[in-house]
Amino acid sequence: MPHVTPLIGTIVAGLVLAFILGQIAFRLRLSPLIGYLLAGIAVGPFTPGYVADQSLANELAELGVILLMFGVGLHFSVKDLMAVRKIAVPGALGQIGVATLLGMGLAWLLGWSVAGGFVFGLALSVASTVVLLRALQERRILDTERGQIAVGWLIVEDLAMVLALVLIPAIAEGGGGSVATALAVTVGKVVAFVAFMLIVGRRAVPWMLHSVAHSGSRELFRLAVLAIALGVAFGAALLFGVSFALGAFFAGMILAESPLSQRAAEETLPLRDAFAVLFFVSVGMLFNPDILTDEPLALLATVLIIMFGKSIAAFGIVRAFGKSNKTALTIAASLAQIGEFSFILATLGFSLELLPSDGRDLILAGAIISIMLNPLLFSLIDRFAARVAGGVEPEHAIGGQPPAPVRGHVVIVGHGRVGSIVAKGLTDAGERVTVIEAQADKSGLPAHEKATVLAGNPASGALLREAGIDKARMLFVAIPESFEAGQIVEQARALNPALRIVARAHSDAESAYLETHGADRAIMGEREIARRMIDEALIGR
Repeated sequence: MPHVTPLIGTIVAGLVLAFILGQIAFRLRLSPLIGYLLAGIAVGPFTPGYVADQSLANELAELGVILLMFGVGLHFSVKDLMAVRKIAVPGALGQIGVATLLGMGLAWLLGWSVAGGFVFGLALSVASTVVLLRALQERRILDTERGQIAVGWLIVEDLAMVLALVLIPAIAEGGGGSVATALAVTVGKVVAFVAFMLIVGRRAVPWMLHSVAHSGSRELFRLAVLAIALGVAFGAALLFGVSFALGAFFAGMILAESPLSQRAAEETLPLRDAFAVLFFVSVGMLFNPDILTDEPLALLATVLIIMFGKSIAAFGIVRAFGKSNKTALTIAASLAQIGEFSFILATLGFSLELLPSDGRDLILAGAIISIMLNPLLFSLIDRFAARVAGGVEPEHAIGGQPPAPVRGHVVIVGHGRVGSIVAKGLTDAGERVTVIEAQADKSGLPAHEKATVLAGNPASGALLREAGIDKARMLFVAIPESFEAGQIVEQARALNPALRIVARAHSDAESAYLETHGADRAIMGEREIARRMIDEALIGR
């Protein structure tokens, strides 16, 4: 048996190169997606050196799509959408329409079919979830009005693309006058699947998950979540003839209604991330760099549609709803890139022979260029907004709390089960606290007059400085991830050597790790529980 099989070689080469190039991209303040795509290009058939197995990469990519769509469904928020529905729904649909028409116009000039132009235009119309959320979090505007509109807009785009993934194969199979029949049959299958999921899946999936959770086995719980995601996706394709993507999306959406959804998301995140990386690598393998020199004008037009065509449409729509220039510019910049759904559409369109290979390459090249230039566009908009408004208001302080705490306050990183109790106890006692929270869902964060809330990456030295860590008297690191906690502790200690730091740990090894990185004390939950039990046992003796 050979030591290096095609499957092992493809996975190892993809992940190792994705890590190296993703790290370089991150260091250059670019999205790691750029590194993953470049890794795919490096192991693809259009560049010299090692060539990974394309067919195996495509199958791994299918798993990546399933888990990616499961994650989209798991984080789908009807509440977020309804809060901004009056502008997000018509705005997103209008912007998708404009971008699709612009893409179809370019496709017509290039001599492609109408169906190919439609797929091409749709691929240019939808922004990357990963890139958009990262940009909003870095600027601490995710929970401002403009951030909420951008997220709601993105949700509508995602829903529209899920529908497109269902209908495009029907259009491809139709041909001539049978398109209407094919669409009707497809819609009928989708309706049957949705009805089944709402009637049966809505009861069976949460029941199954709760049953496994009561067993107390973390391994079985993790396996149950993956079985639900993959099983529903496969069953949807096998029994109802709908796409893996739609099945996985609905599995995630049904699971999102369960109280265990947050735990399910956390348990499956590492595997979802790994296969998502392989998906981007496989997409990069399809890219032919010759498009950069063979079709420079078409590529320029594609980038202009992505970064200016649909962004101008979005700006006009937001202004038409009476929002400020600043809000309109933020939405426009947020949408000035393409990503995950664009790659899925490009791959699907090419596999169905609707989209020519040049179209796929233009989409991939346009994505890489737009993701690279998106931070620059945001910087220009920030400067413009500051010039017009005479300075940028501190919107990142959620609820309008003052962002400049004075000496003696307490900084709390993480507002989960532990951090929320600590924050409430301290504010009730009259202490001034600054809470740093990285999660997109900020419901339940303290709205106390003595509490300041900052959103973003807590391991960022800039955010710690913004939290006034150099003037703080104490830092509580309440997040459960020990690696991230170690980075936070290390940075905080460098910024304030006199700071008292208390961190959360789950084992003796984690306690030692955190204390090595600068924590004064690492509190292990199990040890504290054991002490309380001993105290209870000795009461009255």
